[in-house]
Amino acid sequence: MKITVVGGGYVGLVSAACFADLGHNVTIIEIDNQKIDEINKGIPPIYEDGLEEILKATVGKSLVSQADYHDLEDTDVFFICVGTPPQDDGSANLTYLSQAAESIGTAIRGAKKYQVITVKSTVPPGTTESVVLPGLLRSSGRTEESIGFCMNPEFLREGRAIDDFKNPDRIVIGGNTNDAIALVKQVYAGVSAPLITTSIKAAEMIKYTSNSFLAMKISFSNEIGNLCKKLGINVYEVMNGVGYDHRINPHFLNAGLGFGGSCFPKDVMALIRLAEKNNEEPILLKSVITVNEGQPEKIVSLLTERIGALSDKHIAILGLAFKDNTDDVRDSRSIPVIQSLLKKGAKITAYDPMATESMKRYYPNLNYKQTAGEALEGADACLVLTEWPEFKAIDSEFNRMKTKVIIEGRRILSLDGIEGVCW
Repeated sequence: MKITVVGGGYVGLVSAACFADLGHNVTIIEIDNQKIDEINKGIPPIYEDGLEEILKATVGKSLVSQADYHDLEDTDVFFICVGTPPQDDGSANLTYLSQAAESIGTAIRGAKKYQVITVKSTVPPGTTESVVLPGLLRSSGRTEESIGFCMNPEFLREGRAIDDFKNPDRIVIGGNTNDAIALVKQVYAGVSAPLITTSIKAAEMIKYTSNSFLAMKISFSNEIGNLCKKLGINVYEVMNGVGYDHRINPHFLNAGLGFGGSCFPKDVMALIRLAEKNNEEPILLKSVITVNEGQPEKIVSLLTERIGALSDKHIAILGLAFKDNTDDVRDSRSIPVIQSLLKKGAKITAYDPMATESMKRYYPNLNYKQTAGEALEGADACLVLTEWPEFKAIDSEFNRMKTKVIIEGRRILSLDGIEGVCW
């Protein structure tokens, strides 16, 4: 099939590469010329395990990136993968989505074939039908009989996105007609997974609900972990026992610093604002955010209890990315921790296997190191903030610290004498 993906960001690039890997002919529309050049050279502009191999195998054959909307009349399915960043009040900004719909419509004004416009961006329920559909029909001059509309939410975890695309828990397709749904189904013909078809609004809501529920599990675990900490109980032993209940399952029960990244904080806040707009009070969702926002300061308070006032103290930070196996620091819990430490006058050395350059956009003058050992040299304390597997192997490097006070925000170390924010 001929597929056009609008937006070469994280979701768009991974989806486009995987579609090409399935055998489709894929065009990525991207406004960033540097990103276009990198993609067309087979160089991934983001770090994602397995992405470079797919790009090198498909670029110039079944995958290409371009800045304009030319020569798209023969596209079978468009996937809109533009950002829907939070506005100041937390609601979703749909500007890029609206612009993408208008541009696609103009590009296919003269097309004669039946085409489907599919939204992959995370959007509030009703957006596809109230923003994308009318905007695209208006700019294309065409009717709904010649264009179908679908919502196909993505469930890609950063660092494991390629595997998630190839082996998904489910594929959700919401459509305005059976013909539109059938065409999008064909795109995924090479993927084995349960396929759920719904209305467009239900598909939009499934994405928000999934992310909010997972975020709730994390905040719930953190609240239990905070109590366990005061009671002298290992919360990981507790959640291990809880997770064996098939009604609960063990995933997303790891207590610690809380959730970050480009999805959970944004999507929970957007759902809160959507509920308020419809005169509902989302008490539980608001509590999820409240617990999450409080976790970073807990590790700073615990640090202060262990070594006293932080002014002029040398604190080593291991891990800057919001999770392991990615260079993404968006809403990383390390950001409020660093901010709090700097405010209290601490001197920071930091190390992350992948995310140093990303964090420099937030803190360009931080003392970044090339190895964990260098960051630990002469430190009064160490905070481990990301669950990078390589941190498991750290042992003698901790002997380079001035005082061996080590506190984890993510449970990754196996050494004696290690303390966690919740355990």
